[in-house]
Amino acid sequence: MNSVKKVVVEKKLLLPFILITSLFAMWGFANDITNPMVAAFKTVMEISNAKAAMVQFAFYGGYATMAIPAALIIKRYSYKMGIIIGLELYAVGALLFIPAAQFEIFGFFLVSLYILTFGLAFLETTANPYILSMGDEETATRRLNLAQSFNPMGSILGMFVASKVVLSALESDKRDAAGNLIFDTLSAAEKAIIRSNDLAVIRDPYVILGFVVIAMLVVIILSKMPKRDNADHSIKAIDSFKRLVKNVKYREGVIAQVFYVGAQIMCWTFIIQYADNLGIPKAEAQNYNIVAMAIFISSRFISTFLMKYLNSKLMLTLFAVGGLITTTGVILIGGMPGLYLLVATSAFMSLMFPTIYGIALTGLKDDATLGAAGLVMAIVGGALMPPLQGLIIDMETVGTLPAVNFSFILPWICFVFIAVYGYRCLKVHA
Repeated sequence: MNSVKKVVVEKKLLLPFILITSLFAMWGFANDITNPMVAAFKTVMEISNAKAAMVQFAFYGGYATMAIPAALIIKRYSYKMGIIIGLELYAVGALLFIPAAQFEIFGFFLVSLYILTFGLAFLETTANPYILSMGDEETATRRLNLAQSFNPMGSILGMFVASKVVLSALESDKRDAAGNLIFDTLSAAEKAIIRSNDLAVIRDPYVILGFVVIAMLVVIILSKMPKRDNADHSIKAIDSFKRLVKNVKYREGVIAQVFYVGAQIMCWTFIIQYADNLGIPKAEAQNYNIVAMAIFISSRFISTFLMKYLNSKLMLTLFAVGGLITTTGVILIGGMPGLYLLVATSAFMSLMFPTIYGIALTGLKDDATLGAAGLVMAIVGGALMPPLQGLIIDMETVGTLPAVNFSFILPWICFVFIAVYGYRCLKVHA
């Protein structure tokens, strides 16, 4: 008997799949226009690396706060309702950059980002399991990897805007012939003028983004979206939570996702500081982030293709080992070779998020919505770890190593945990 070849996305679901997949690009843009803002706010607001990294604490902390409420609302109503609420909160957070820039209060920017990511928490809690549900379970991980492949396209656009529109236009980052910041030598009155200008430069892309999100909201409201088959809309969160806690593969998947997101955000946020330590200006350093994202996109498509032939758990393990090798070079080699290895790390991170997500959610059935919320809450790794890395960088040196080099011991540790999870899924949870 011939086996039936299962398609990744059926024709009747192609339009909804495209609409939901576009959301992956939209939150990718928000993620990666925000990462370089850590370096921008550090200079503009004259604060430490650790305090500037509170941008990431606010941004990724929003996920941890809103993921469970989002899951309960989606469970009670529908995926479409979750997407609508997510887009509304996304737009509100982006538009709050207008008063934040006017009042020139760093904390106001943090609140704006926090609310913005309430929306992203709704979108991610909804979109990931929605994509998994659009077809056969056997092709679910491949389908999610395909959808996630469009996330870095939004990310690379966000990086490009950050580099060419924001960082290159910051007056506070102008340097003299010796490479020193001119901003540091100015009077308080001169700094105030430049600060107002630069905060407006930071504000504008977010405001434009807010209006784009509103346009997408209208499209989603007017579109007919598929409903879950035989969905149970009753909320039995306690029962689901008990089952999820007992599920070792899922429980370890949440922990692995915490470490993955932490590694990703640290590698992409502090690539600018790593380059800055080599005397490279912020706008030019951001170009290395763009190259890293291009590598990430290419590797995501390649790894999705390879999953037709290789076990996804084996690939996760091998890619984590690859991340261990490159971050070891980042720490010990340093200089431009270290920077190149930091860029190359993105190739190994490419498949991790959707693969961990897909493996952990497989077989959860009615617990998938709350399970998805747990995996979205795991994005809190991006909130907790960058401030810790910022504290290390502020030390300037650790033994004989520059502190910025040594700080990448944190992503290295993260890859150890991911490799262990991949191996356990391959051998223990098989």
